[in-house]
Amino acid sequence: MATKIKIFPWLLVTLVLVTWLSLGQGSVPVSVLTGLSDWFNSISSNEALIIGEIRLPRTLLALAVGAALGMSGAALQGLLRNPLAEPGLVGASQGAALGAATVFYFGIFAGAGTLAITIAGLLGAIVALLLMLSLSGTGRPSMVILAGLAISTIAGAALAVVLNFAPNPYAMQELVFWLLGSVSNRGLDSLIVLVPALLVGGTIIWTQRPLLAALSLGEQVATSMGMAVNRGSRLVVLGTAILVGASVSVAGNIGFVGLLVPHLLRPFTGYRPDQLLIPSALAGAILVCLADIFVRLLPFGQELKLGVLTSLLGAPLFIWLVIREAKKWP
Repeated sequence: MATKIKIFPWLLVTLVLVTWLSLGQGSVPVSVLTGLSDWFNSISSNEALIIGEIRLPRTLLALAVGAALGMSGAALQGLLRNPLAEPGLVGASQGAALGAATVFYFGIFAGAGTLAITIAGLLGAIVALLLMLSLSGTGRPSMVILAGLAISTIAGAALAVVLNFAPNPYAMQELVFWLLGSVSNRGLDSLIVLVPALLVGGTIIWTQRPLLAALSLGEQVATSMGMAVNRGSRLVVLGTAILVGASVSVAGNIGFVGLLVPHLLRPFTGYRPDQLLIPSALAGAILVCLADIFVRLLPFGQELKLGVLTSLLGAPLFIWLVIREAKKWP
């Protein structure tokens, strides 16, 4: 517990600093304080336009997406008792991607405007979740993994079909760019979907902290302590799917955040999954925001997509984690 108390303030301070840095980072130097003041007071100025309409939505989305992925990763690793588990296992990412693809292909939800992709992505994640829960039955970790893998495979195949029969090259290009993951060119209206999902999914997971703590001692021990393991497991999966699905529906696929953040923070929380949730959410927000700042600093003519950067950085670390875990077993 003492370790957790020490790391929490540091994460909060880092979060504030990274947020301020993100608001001030861009091709045009502006005063963050002036821009925020003008924007809040509805004063028309270049600073208000740049800060309020461009950088503020981008920063808030990066923080919200990172928090959702970080918390969902910590919850899933605690539930499955596997430090290499990651949120994509429940099939929500692929379901959200498929839902968003239908907007490009069929043009549904046209009346929703810029929220069409977000709404369709969230619905796709919900459908994938319902299918996964129906397949997993009891909600046991092994069944959750198998059901999630099945749904992910089906959704991935359907997404490939949509890409193959895209109505025109422009639609396919837009879909591919969206799938690469990014928080740029998003407005504050995207938070209308993401923030409620973050609150609902986070609350569901938060209520299952006693179960996650008990499961660290083994499923039989948790059952003997009076925990409703099957029901609680399904609730954790539900919360995870809501968080991941909403994040993917807004920002596309941003990988490895939910895998690496909880794994790196675990030593600082006494290896207790119930104490890992909030620190992982804060660290996930910091990581995604820092990655978004980094892509803005790259000297390329075209901005590197956020999901591509996290994959480039996360894949080698994931390989290192696999090798390290493999050495623990003869």
